[in-house]
Amino acid sequence: MTATTHSIGKHSHQAAPASGDKPAIRFIKRQTVEGITGLSCTEIYRRIGADNFPKQVMLGPKCVVWVESEIYGWMNDRIAESRAVA
Repeated sequence: MTATTHSIGKHSHQAAPASGDKPAIRFIKRQTVEGITGLSCTEIYRRIGADNFPKQVMLGPKCVVWVESEIYGWMNDRIAESRAVA
Protein backbone atom coordinates (compact mmCIF):
# COMPACT_ATOMS: atom_id res chain seq x y z
CA MET A 1 0.00 0.00 0.00
CA THR A 2 1.24 3.50 -0.78
CA ALA A 3 0.83 6.77 1.03
CA THR A 4 -0.37 9.72 -1.01
CA THR A 5 -0.40 13.39 -0.14
CA HIS A 6 -2.54 16.07 -1.72
CA SER A 7 -1.47 19.63 -1.06
CA ILE A 8 -1.89 23.04 -2.55
CA GLY A 9 0.75 24.13 -5.02
CA LYS A 10 1.97 23.41 -8.51
CA HIS A 11 2.03 19.65 -9.00
CA SER A 12 2.75 19.09 -5.32
CA HIS A 13 0.88 15.78 -5.30
CA GLN A 14 3.45 13.04 -4.85
CA ALA A 15 2.90 9.33 -4.44
CA ALA A 16 5.31 7.50 -2.16
CA PRO A 17 7.46 4.90 -3.92
CA ALA A 18 5.92 1.41 -3.77
CA SER A 19 9.26 -0.30 -4.26
CA GLY A 20 12.53 0.89 -5.69
CA ASP A 21 12.74 4.41 -7.08
CA LYS A 22 9.55 4.53 -9.14
CA PRO A 23 6.48 6.27 -7.68
CA ALA A 24 3.19 4.38 -7.62
CA ILE A 25 0.83 5.22 -10.48
CA ARG A 26 -2.88 4.70 -10.14
CA PHE A 27 -5.32 4.72 -13.05
CA ILE A 28 -8.86 5.93 -12.36
CA LYS A 29 -11.99 5.74 -14.50
CA ARG A 30 -14.07 8.67 -15.68
CA GLN A 31 -16.76 8.23 -13.03
CA THR A 32 -14.08 8.54 -10.35
CA VAL A 33 -12.66 11.65 -12.06
CA GLU A 34 -16.15 13.14 -12.06
CA GLY A 35 -16.55 12.38 -8.35
CA ILE A 36 -13.15 13.82 -7.42
CA THR A 37 -13.43 17.01 -9.50
CA GLY A 38 -17.17 17.64 -9.48
CA LEU A 39 -17.07 18.05 -13.28
CA SER A 40 -19.56 16.37 -15.60
CA CYS A 41 -18.49 13.98 -18.36
CA THR A 42 -19.24 16.65 -20.97
CA GLU A 43 -17.18 19.28 -19.13
CA ILE A 44 -14.22 16.91 -18.69
CA TYR A 45 -14.05 16.26 -22.44
CA ARG A 46 -14.68 19.95 -23.24
CA ARG A 47 -11.69 20.92 -21.10
CA ILE A 48 -9.53 18.17 -22.61
CA GLY A 49 -10.41 19.54 -26.07
CA ALA A 50 -9.42 23.03 -24.91
CA ASP A 51 -6.17 21.61 -23.48
CA ASN A 52 -7.24 22.66 -19.96
CA PHE A 53 -7.48 19.23 -18.31
CA PRO A 54 -5.26 16.14 -18.09
CA LYS A 55 -5.67 13.91 -21.12
CA GLN A 56 -7.02 10.40 -20.79
CA VAL A 57 -4.91 7.25 -21.31
CA MET A 58 -6.21 4.63 -23.73
CA LEU A 59 -5.66 1.15 -22.32
CA GLY A 60 -7.65 -0.51 -25.07
CA PRO A 61 -10.31 0.19 -27.69
CA LYS A 62 -13.01 0.57 -25.02
CA CYS A 63 -10.98 1.35 -21.90
CA VAL A 64 -10.11 4.94 -21.00
CA VAL A 65 -8.52 6.00 -17.71
CA TRP A 66 -6.76 8.99 -16.17
CA VAL A 67 -3.62 9.17 -14.05
CA GLU A 68 -4.81 10.03 -10.52
CA SER A 69 -1.79 12.19 -9.68
CA GLU A 70 -2.39 14.32 -12.80
CA ILE A 71 -5.97 14.96 -11.70
CA TYR A 72 -4.86 16.05 -8.22
CA GLY A 73 -2.08 18.16 -9.76
CA TRP A 74 -4.66 19.90 -11.96
CA MET A 75 -6.87 20.51 -8.93
CA ASN A 76 -3.98 21.92 -6.91
CA ASP A 77 -3.21 24.29 -9.79
CA ARG A 78 -6.84 25.51 -9.84
CA ILE A 79 -6.72 26.10 -6.06
CA ALA A 80 -3.44 28.01 -6.32
CA GLU A 81 -4.77 30.15 -9.19
CA SER A 82 -7.98 30.91 -7.31
CA ARG A 83 -6.16 31.95 -4.15
CA ALA A 84 -3.59 34.05 -6.03
CA VAL A 85 -6.41 36.11 -7.54
CA ALA A 86 -8.14 36.74 -4.20
